[in-house]
Amino acid sequence: MEHKKTVSLIGATGLVGSHLLELLQDDPDISLIKVLLRRPISYDHPKIQPIVIDFSDQDVFQSAIAGSNMIFCAVGTTNKKVQGNKEAYRKVDYDIPVHAATFGVETGCSQFLLISALGANSQSSNFYLQLKGETEKAIMDLGLPTVLIFRPSFLLGQRKEFRLGESAGILLAKPLTFLLPSKVKPITAQHVAQSMVAASKKDLKGHKIFHYREMMELN
Repeated sequence: MEHKKTVSLIGATGLVGSHLLELLQDDPDISLIKVLLRRPISYDHPKIQPIVIDFSDQDVFQSAIAGSNMIFCAVGTTNKKVQGNKEAYRKVDYDIPVHAATFGVETGCSQFLLISALGANSQSSNFYLQLKGETEKAIMDLGLPTVLIFRPSFLLGQRKEFRLGESAGILLAKPLTFLLPSKVKPITAQHVAQSMVAASKKDLKGHKIFHYREMMELN
């Protein structure tokens, strides 16, 4: 009989992360979900263990990750939240995922699942896409047995905060979805979360990147 798994989830309060948390808590293969948080949040579910940490404290971060079979990383910030500070942006979108993956390697974790972005490229002239590409590359170079990267285009769903650029893009893209190449089609946060959980069960090895079509095929 296969042992039930322990999962670490980073970014549980976000659009995709909140769906991931719901799916994982209902998954019979999962016995414990470590939800790593910056601020205290109470969860009324026996599987969920909220762990409030300072993500810059690497010893505490590693201790929180230890014992995880899988790490789901759905963390991300916005230019508005960091007030245009690129270093602050990097601390969230690069440092947290890369440190989490590093600690996963050090503590024997077998799978790392990351939400990235369409067009991620470490050589891009666009700061955001370059940062996402650098994050992907750094994680893939660490030697984890399985790294699964999800690159959605526009995310559909009810965010807690309003994002003007994203909302405008969705309004323009939605009526024309049938004309768009599959990679750039909008996708619901629910579908992204479902595809991540489904992919985690497939015993995939090495590195794999999922775009719209590959994510929808998992649902």
